[in-house]
Amino acid sequence: MVYVKGKIIVTIISIILVFSACSPHIHLDFLGTPHIREVVLVESKAKAKILVVDLNGPIGIDQNPGILKREGNLLSTIYYRLKKASQDPHVKGIILRLDTPGGEGTTSDIIYNEILRFKEKTGIPVLALMMGVAASGGYYVACGCDFIMAHPTTITGSIGVIAILPGFKEVLNKIGIEVNVIKSGKMKDAGGPWKDLSREERAYYQEMVDELYHGFLKVVHRSRKDRLSMEEIKKIADGRVFHAKKALDLKLIDAVGYFDDALKKILSMASIRDANVIAYTYHPAKKTNIYANEAIRDKPLSLEIKPFENLLPSLKTGIYYIWYPGMFAHKR
Repeated sequence: MVYVKGKIIVTIISIILVFSACSPHIHLDFLGTPHIREVVLVESKAKAKILVVDLNGPIGIDQNPGILKREGNLLSTIYYRLKKASQDPHVKGIILRLDTPGGEGTTSDIIYNEILRFKEKTGIPVLALMMGVAASGGYYVACGCDFIMAHPTTITGSIGVIAILPGFKEVLNKIGIEVNVIKSGKMKDAGGPWKDLSREERAYYQEMVDELYHGFLKVVHRSRKDRLSMEEIKKIADGRVFHAKKALDLKLIDAVGYFDDALKKILSMASIRDANVIAYTYHPAKKTNIYANEAIRDKPLSLEIKPFENLLPSLKTGIYYIWYPGMFAHKR
């Protein structure tokens, strides 16, 4: 059987080699082009460009791009596009399109700071356009932008921090597994999944979460200080989410609209009348218009609750800026 399969494989390879040697050349690279390319989504006679960058899916969570994609993880994808835009004198503005329930606190903070660094270095305005959901870490990232716009049906907010400390004590006991721990200090195994969380450990992690939460509040206040006081922010920053109109009423966002509205606004912010709308991609054929992106092709927001154990492979122990129902909806 192995021999037969081997013959089939050899035959297939031989056919590929024969056709590859002939003209026209057959390109078998399923990964797209070897280098990232600029594609025009909305054409204009102007030289100026508005770049659309998509931030789609949980931030920093379960982001193995797979063997058939040239893109790296979300952080490197955003970083590279900002870097490439900073090197193009014709790029006059960026629309950062967000469709994310948030995710890891560290990754959210790094992306936020990369946006700030990009604006400081280039002076190019960045507009956040929220899609189905832009909550918690998604809102955190949006705070790095100069203007925040949401679609009429967007879910946003969820300002807060959550520590995830899975526990498997009962499961281990049922299957007869004992965990022996030798440690250098009493807090070295704090939050270990093989034991119950003690009162002291709970207080320890609560202090950590509170500290990061205050950092989150400072990020929001830095972005909204002309509209909201810190006390006003604290009143609504208890983890709850808001639909777009409510978020606008609460002054968490600047406007409600669609892509055309976002384009008009970024053109105004860049002090230009017209521009080509572009994107950077390894798969030019897939980027044929402003809606041909992963954020729109994904399933619509759903509050379907999937078993928590399905999330365990991707939700490692850590600190998150995340809206949980959104995480379940984005989990494939």
